[in-house]
Amino acid sequence: MQNPESGQDFESLLEFLKRNRGFDFTGYKRSTLRRRIAKRMQAVGMASYASYMDFLEVHPEEFAALFDTVLINVTGFFRDPDTWELLRREVIPSLIAAKPADQSIRVWSAGCASGEEAYSLAILFAEALGEDAFHQRMKIYATDADESALAHARLGTYTARQVEAVPADLLERYFESMGAHFQVRKDVRRQVIFGRHDLIQDAPISRVDMLVCRNTLMYFNSETQARILARFHFALNEGGILFLGRAETLLTRNNHFRPVDLKRRISAKIALPTLRDQLLLMSQAGADETMAQLDNHRRARDAALDASPVAQLVVDPEGALVFASERARTLFGISTGDIGRPLQDLTVSYKPVELRSRIEETMADRRPTTLKEVEWPHGAGEVHWFDIQFAPLVDVTARLLGTSVTFTDVTGSKRLRRELEHANQELESAYEELQATNEELETTNEELQSTVEELETTNEELQSSNEELETMNEELHSTNEELQTINDEVRQRSDELNQANSLLEAILRSFRGGVVVVDRELHVLLWNDMAEELWGLRRAEVVGKNFLNLDIGLPLEQLRAPLRAALGDAAARGETTIAAVNRRGRSIQVLVSTTPLVSADGGGEGVILTMEDSGATTLGREPAPR
Repeated sequence: MQNPESGQDFESLLEFLKRNRGFDFTGYKRSTLRRRIAKRMQAVGMASYASYMDFLEVHPEEFAALFDTVLINVTGFFRDPDTWELLRREVIPSLIAAKPADQSIRVWSAGCASGEEAYSLAILFAEALGEDAFHQRMKIYATDADESALAHARLGTYTARQVEAVPADLLERYFESMGAHFQVRKDVRRQVIFGRHDLIQDAPISRVDMLVCRNTLMYFNSETQARILARFHFALNEGGILFLGRAETLLTRNNHFRPVDLKRRISAKIALPTLRDQLLLMSQAGADETMAQLDNHRRARDAALDASPVAQLVVDPEGALVFASERARTLFGISTGDIGRPLQDLTVSYKPVELRSRIEETMADRRPTTLKEVEWPHGAGEVHWFDIQFAPLVDVTARLLGTSVTFTDVTGSKRLRRELEHANQELESAYEELQATNEELETTNEELQSTVEELETTNEELQSSNEELETMNEELHSTNEELQTINDEVRQRSDELNQANSLLEAILRSFRGGVVVVDRELHVLLWNDMAEELWGLRRAEVVGKNFLNLDIGLPLEQLRAPLRAALGDAAARGETTIAAVNRRGRSIQVLVSTTPLVSADGGGEGVILTMEDSGATTLGREPAPR
């Protein structure tokens, strides 16, 4: 496939995915993303990122295939058994011992994929706590960005191959057999809460005692890894356990976590000194000196904020403007007299964008948010673009002080990106390929373990599939031979049936009189041509109807007794002459013979009636009236 256009086109595709499906891939390693997206583009025959975006808009079902390719879900029960044994033997008992018996235990499995790791944690905690305490105290939160994987995880149903790593005694206690599958017990599944969560965009789950995130960070770049680890630090309680994958390290955050077992990537949270701790330390050196130093620090901090080249506003919880940097005052026409006024009275509250609702949302959620590249026409045809960050301000006691609104001017970078779009694409492509090669070399070791496991699994599945196909081929061959034999027999039986039908039809035509065959309920089974000629009713009009209810010129009530006699005795044969009127209205004397219809085993199946005009030499031979 040819080079799929420039880096800007690739970033546009990532922004398109974020805007349309909520997946933010901007923090992922570009080499990994390019390779996996290129795999899907090649599969659907797209040569450029722009054409692939058009394809996604026309074929929305492609989003699912793309996300399945990018979000590789490699997991399993008790993966790396020695590590899980250490958790069972030392880490989990220590964690339980440190918690009061009346407090709940909260565990977060981030990047849980199809749920095997989350259920592994549930089983170990159930074993350590006992089932009653497990149901009362345990809460396990399992999150992932892949909705389809979460749907599978909620069911908790796995194949025999997937549960091979589960010890036999645990498999018997915590799983229910469902034919060829095994399902996690319902009471265990209730303790695991599955939900969609983006480690980059969404706020972390707080106050957790153990956080498990294995082989997920390695797909992100170093900056994003550092940001996620900072969120993990916030999420964990003091001394909380962080459990990462073997392909991941904590080198970027080694001052926030201390290793419990470095080889198995198990660490514990380190409590960071708070501002209160720093003030207490300073007060021990002398109160007067401390206050003077604090005052100098405050004035220096205010001066630095005011002189910052970034425009910044601070709004208190009541909505009043309490600070505006010099850059903000110049940019938005704010005077010193506006300090203390309600923000809603100032033009900046709705230009370049409506601020009040977002400030209220930030204070309510206590979570920072960002607006990207907000356009602001300014002056005579001049346009500026800003990234606007909203951040809650809290003190050491978690009391809300207000909201900081920062305007970062990205006009230069915006214009520069527009100019770069028209640059030499061949030179840019060569640079991107070189950059991608360097990044791929850096990440090869991280992805090698995952790749090897995928290949092993694929090899086993292919071998199993090959054996199944060979067996199916033999069965199909045998079935084909049996069908051929049955087909020959059916054809022979059909020929015999046709001959028998032809013979029966010839016999019935050879009778001089009318022939009627009835079953044990006196329903007409057979009505020959001479019966049609004699009484004027066609075969289709009488077959299936009760013989005694037919409207013909023969007094049928006089035949009830002979018919019953023939049905009751297989040897009872009789003849009765009855005065009748034929189909032409002529009075005739009809000789009716009743003969039992006997089956092969000697049982009575019905009665055969023959009807013949005793006054004519040949029945049915006079010409029909014209």
